[in-house]
Amino acid sequence: MKKGLWGGVLAVLLLALSGCATGQVDDSRIIAAREAVRSGDRNTLERLADQRSGHVLEPYVRYWLLFNKLARSEPPPASELSEFLVEQAGSMLADRLRGDWVRRLAKDGDWRGVVQLYPDILAPDQELRCLGWTGRMMTGDRSALAEVALQWLDLVESHSACEPVLLATVTAGQVGPEDVWWRIRRQVEGRNPANAKLTLAWLPTGTAPNPAAFDQAIRSPAQYLDRLPPNFAVSRAGRELALAALVRLSREDVRAAEGRLVRIQDRLDAEERGYAWANLALRAALGQLPEALAWYRAAGSTPLSAEQRAWRVRSALRAGNWAAVEEAIAQLPVNEQTEPEWLYWRGRALAARGREAEADALYARIAGEPHFYGILAAEERGQLFAPPVRSGSITQEQLRQAEDDPSLRRALALFRIDMRTEGTREWNWALRNQEDGFILAAARLALKNDIYDRAINTAERADPRSNFDLRFLTPYRQLIEPQVLNQGLDISWVYGLMRQESRFVVPARSSSGAQGLMQVMPATGKWVAGKIGMTGYSPTMLSEPNTNVRLGTSYMRLILEDLDNHPVLASAGYNAGPSRAKRWRDAQPMEGAVYTETIPFDETRDYVKKVMANTVIYAAMLEGRPQSLKTRLGVIGPRPAAQ
Repeated sequence: MKKGLWGGVLAVLLLALSGCATGQVDDSRIIAAREAVRSGDRNTLERLADQRSGHVLEPYVRYWLLFNKLARSEPPPASELSEFLVEQAGSMLADRLRGDWVRRLAKDGDWRGVVQLYPDILAPDQELRCLGWTGRMMTGDRSALAEVALQWLDLVESHSACEPVLLATVTAGQVGPEDVWWRIRRQVEGRNPANAKLTLAWLPTGTAPNPAAFDQAIRSPAQYLDRLPPNFAVSRAGRELALAALVRLSREDVRAAEGRLVRIQDRLDAEERGYAWANLALRAALGQLPEALAWYRAAGSTPLSAEQRAWRVRSALRAGNWAAVEEAIAQLPVNEQTEPEWLYWRGRALAARGREAEADALYARIAGEPHFYGILAAEERGQLFAPPVRSGSITQEQLRQAEDDPSLRRALALFRIDMRTEGTREWNWALRNQEDGFILAAARLALKNDIYDRAINTAERADPRSNFDLRFLTPYRQLIEPQVLNQGLDISWVYGLMRQESRFVVPARSSSGAQGLMQVMPATGKWVAGKIGMTGYSPTMLSEPNTNVRLGTSYMRLILEDLDNHPVLASAGYNAGPSRAKRWRDAQPMEGAVYTETIPFDETRDYVKKVMANTVIYAAMLEGRPQSLKTRLGVIGPRPAAQ
């Protein structure tokens, strides 16, 4: 026993000496400081900050202490804060501390201090931008209000720090009552309609709806509309409350909303009717109802939101109405018309109407780009996706610069102690304003350290049209391939899905609780384990790569068999659930590309596009021959009549 004890002590000492010899520093103090700031342990944090060392993460201990001091009731330690900003000038931590200090100054009402500090923040979020505007306004710079007015509708779902400057913009007449009404409308359309109650108070005196009536219209829209008084349309407020109720009811039952709109539309003006129909049309399009196109026509020329505009195109696609597809895309703002999906679908619409040369000109603008619509556009021109060439080389000097970069060194240390959020922030900070050679060297550095997500994302940042050997990695192949073969799956599809799920980060965990390489939900893991006869299942097993891949690939096989053995349906089912993937089919067969574009969940639609494009690229690389995305997308069979 003594021999074992002393052997363990000796091993620890040797490890420590080895760490010193190789220049490594003990991480325990950094980890302890992190826990102290999380728990608000002021005394421990101050003690640890006094124990200076040469650790690469030393600035973090000092930052955490200063952050803790800013949160205290006593005045901020201006000299200490300024000293840190000078010593760490240009670093991500200096930028974060400057933002923390601005928030504290704003809380204390020190607007001159805010105005002095804010301009040096390099990456302000929305809250800080609004505090910067408020500081300028409070110190007499009225031009801030003009800037806010230009971004009025972009600030619909804004941070609470924006409210004072937004209200001041209204009071100063930089925006008018009509702008306020449109803000209210957009807030009512959103997920948190109660936010509109604050904006109601910004309307001119005597024109705002009664707050209690507004609550009733939002919470019980059907009952509110059924009890509308005969004179509801006399005032703008009365009509807007009816519109708000229609918008909220359409989210629950769009056909019920249609019936009530038909009943009252004669008492609305043309713009108000158009607004109501546009909202119902969006809900019909999201619900994949055939009425969507007719309701969009009923909306007339009313201004549409970006979401409403996109779903006008998609509803035409779903209906197979190529003339309506072309018309809807032609009515998009110019910057939206040039997005890859609308270039491709406009080309398809033109080709369907015999205008092949015009269609080819549109395909040519994106053909060959390694994304869903770039690959499809190339296929329309007869070009399959060919195996990509290897990325360009980097010099030893570029690699040395990446290895010596302070932010990248801190990022690697943060990844080592499982502070992935902070590590990713440092990594991204290091890439700001850098040339492609440095960025590509950083990607190689990430791969050297098995940080696969940073290798992929960084190489893509250097050039999204090349660097495939870094962007489409195949790690853990000795673990993954046997499971893929056992399930009879396409390894390119498995890698394409896994790349999208986790970027090969073993400890990855989503906000919904999905875990591991294949982002398996605990409940799904339990269900699959029962299906395949795995005993002793526990959610903690999802953190084990081998078990995670076994359960994930087994789930892929199960849903593939349940969804016509179609990878598009199965990819949608993996992300959103098999029942939704089934429900999104049509009564008639439809192109896989049309099915994908008309998936009503933004996340799932983007996910399926990326998984299928990933699959084609992986297949070209692994098989060494050109691949067809159109073949893989195929045709989606109709849903059964009973469904």
